[in-house]
Amino acid sequence: MSSRSAERAGPGPGPGPVAVAGATRAWSLTRRLTVLYVATTAALSLPAAGYLYWVLERNLDARDHALLASKVQVLRLLLRDHPQKTELLANEVEHEASESPLRYFLRVLDERTGQVLETPGMNERLPVDRFPAAQAASDEAPNRAVPEAVHHGTFLLLSVRAPLGRGPETRVLQTALDISTDLALLADYRRRLLVVLGVGLGLAAAAGAWAARTGVRPLTDITRQAQQVRASHLYERIGGAHWPSELADLVAAFNAMLDRLEDSFTRLSQFSGDLAHALRTPINNLRGEAEVALARSRTPVEYQQVLASSLEEFQRLSRMIEDLLFMARADNPKAAIQRVRFDARAQLEAVREFYSALAAERGVAVSCAGEAWVEGDAMLFRRAVSNLLGNALRYTPAQGQIQLEVCAHADQAVELTVRDNGTGIPAEHLSKVFDRFYRVDHADARHPGGAGLGLAIVQSIMRLHGGSARVTSREGQGTTFTLSFPGPSAPAPNRQMTKL
Repeated sequence: MSSRSAERAGPGPGPGPVAVAGATRAWSLTRRLTVLYVATTAALSLPAAGYLYWVLERNLDARDHALLASKVQVLRLLLRDHPQKTELLANEVEHEASESPLRYFLRVLDERTGQVLETPGMNERLPVDRFPAAQAASDEAPNRAVPEAVHHGTFLLLSVRAPLGRGPETRVLQTALDISTDLALLADYRRRLLVVLGVGLGLAAAAGAWAARTGVRPLTDITRQAQQVRASHLYERIGGAHWPSELADLVAAFNAMLDRLEDSFTRLSQFSGDLAHALRTPINNLRGEAEVALARSRTPVEYQQVLASSLEEFQRLSRMIEDLLFMARADNPKAAIQRVRFDARAQLEAVREFYSALAAERGVAVSCAGEAWVEGDAMLFRRAVSNLLGNALRYTPAQGQIQLEVCAHADQAVELTVRDNGTGIPAEHLSKVFDRFYRVDHADARHPGGAGLGLAIVQSIMRLHGGSARVTSREGQGTTFTLSFPGPSAPAPNRQMTKL
């Protein structure tokens, strides 16, 4: 088998098709669904986690600034309302701050004299020059503290000016809040959040893979059943399960395709057998006549008789081959016809005139009726009528009648009927009369030995015209063939031009 044929060959009985070397292997549907599921989960979880972290950070920051603002406000009130009660200020600065579990420090600085009142140990941790420049205190807009990292930790530093009493004299208030615990809390929260997100995405991947694998299991079942179909097992079908609605149409389409394939294989096998049978008779006749002629010496007249008989068989083979070639070209998807508008009644008269001598010899009356114009190939139209009329003459006894009639409808479609009162066709044969090499042999047929291609050619001609052919018959009463040609407005078959 060539490499090209090997590529077209279906999967064998092995585990499955082999990947072509160098080709990029596409992701499986399970992997795609899993990745999409994890990506969707991450797209929803990461913003949510980021928002929660941002809220916690903002809340801690707001709490710390509120605490510093409240301490500044207390010191401002003490300096404004009780400037002489230094013990109150000292108690707030030295004792309250040093005993607070929140670890904040307070300092009151007199810039003029340099006197300092501060929380014990504050100078070692946070000297005066580490604080930002003092700002004027505001009741409407709280002052913002500045974070500062020192070797003892990280502090929020705030420095504001506050009036002393009711006069112009002021003091500098420096406040600091140790936020190392808050930063540690945020760092621990980040670590835990990342762990939770990592574990969550891992679980999402596992759940997504399980859900995707479960969801595509019907596809796996369809694939397994489809792999059982072989040229010798075209009767196999995909079934036996209630498929999801998304796959039900796929299964139905695949089974319909198998129906068409099985029908095509059956027809092809039957066609091969019928072709061999049709060719065997003339070839056997030629061989027999040649063997008889060579058995002994013959006179020139006898040799001429043998050659004349052989010529008839050659002509029969030639007609059969031409008919087969015509149907092969007609079945080509690229085949098309040259359409012209012609008088159908005139074509019927021409065919009737051609067969008039044969009809008179057999005592059969042939008549024409109707008026219509057809858009199509006039030569193929005559060939279809000729095949039908020849077939009718073959099975119509003496004193019989054959009527050719055309009729135009309102939509400009045209129907041609060939009606006879001959022997008729048994009902069990009606569905097969247009098959290739199919013949209905009558005991009283006066011209046996036809190849069985005439009606098949009629069917091919009608297919080229985008029309249809049908037959009705009652045994012993006659047969009617009806050819339906579409009107000019009907769409023609979508084919490219190929010479027939």
